Amino acid sequence: MRALAWHGKHDVRVDTVDDPEILNPRDCIIKVTATAICGSDLHLYDHYIPTMQAGDILGHEFMGEVVEVGSKSTLKKGERVVVPFTIACGSCYHCGKHQYSACDNGLPADNQDIGQEMYGQPMAGLFGYSHLTGGYAGGQAEYVRIPFSDVGPIVIPDGIEDEKVLFLSDILPTGWMAAENAQIEPGDTVAVWGCGPVGLFAVQSAFLMGAERVIAIDHFPHRLELAKKFGAETINFEESATYDALMVMTGGIGPDAVIDAVGLEAHGFFVDNVVDQIKASMFLGTDRTHSIRQAIIACRKGGRVSMPAVYGGFVDKFPLGAFMEKGLTLKTGQTHVQHYMPGLLNAIMEGKIDTTFLISHRMDLEEAPKGYKMFHDNQNEVTKVVLKPGLGFAA
Repeated sequence: MRALAWHGKHDVRVDTVDDPEILNPRDCIIKVTATAICGSDLHLYDHYIPTMQAGDILGHEFMGEVVEVGSKSTLKKGERVVVPFTIACGSCYHCGKHQYSACDNGLPADNQDIGQEMYGQPMAGLFGYSHLTGGYAGGQAEYVRIPFSDVGPIVIPDGIEDEKVLFLSDILPTGWMAAENAQIEPGDTVAVWGCGPVGLFAVQSAFLMGAERVIAIDHFPHRLELAKKFGAETINFEESATYDALMVMTGGIGPDAVIDAVGLEAHGFFVDNVVDQIKASMFLGTDRTHSIRQAIIACRKGGRVSMPAVYGGFVDKFPLGAFMEKGLTLKTGQTHVQHYMPGLLNAIMEGKIDTTFLISHRMDLEEAPKGYKMFHDNQNEVTKVVLKPGLGFAA
């Protein structure tokens, strides 16, 4: 089959690789009909996430048709499914609490030592996202093996096109959980750092959860315009000082809740961000954490901090004093996708949530390397690239 493989920093290629096979009775194999490039994939593209190996198949946002099932799979051949990016067994302690992204059994035993050493406990298994998360082959491919297929994938009813439901795999539940973690109350003002896909879904979700005002922060004009379509007020951080603007907009109090949807590769010519970039280039540091620092400083006293953004290592200059003195609460983590998929699918079918607005480009899987470069280099114009095996053209 054909699949997009990682070969090094800024080097991804569509290779011919072995077809996947059923390895466990709970497995299934799907034929991919749509997959997408996630902002998190760019961290792999930039080689910020460790333990990548040449030939690793990328992609964690995908859906397709079931073509083969193990003896204990609950799926049937021919069913259309969206696959959560988190791999969960459904029966461990954490799965019992619906904390699927913390599953104890989603990570192969020979991969658990890495996470244990880095984070104190192993991470969950994820599709196409390094050997730190299991080394699973991802979905930017013609076919994918799905472990625990009786727990993860959700069956899509006939008549609903792929593009309306594809983002159930990751970014829609991630944006929703980000807003939920912000513990939004009616009348709240919520500030969202980053108007990429997750940030835009967080904006949409915050309004659906009862926020009175949502303030979206970015420097890409097109993305800020998309946020405005949902009713958000906006701050372009290249034109205004974000903290000062937020204080004016909130009467000096600060937002009730803040959401960091930027993560470890924060943009902007700020002193702390420049220092972070220098440290990273000299292997003295990992993450660029300007956005979470700024969110904590701007949040009102007693407010809530939600951090769906990806961070990978150790950070310094963290405003721990402000966090403690202001009495803030922080909630974060990989998304418990399986928990949110049914409700969000219903919301899509009822027309309460729109997802297709985000798609800017559709490309054949063979053009995936071009799609990565476009997304990496032109984030104002490129909001979401959807890849389809056999599409035959780019749009």
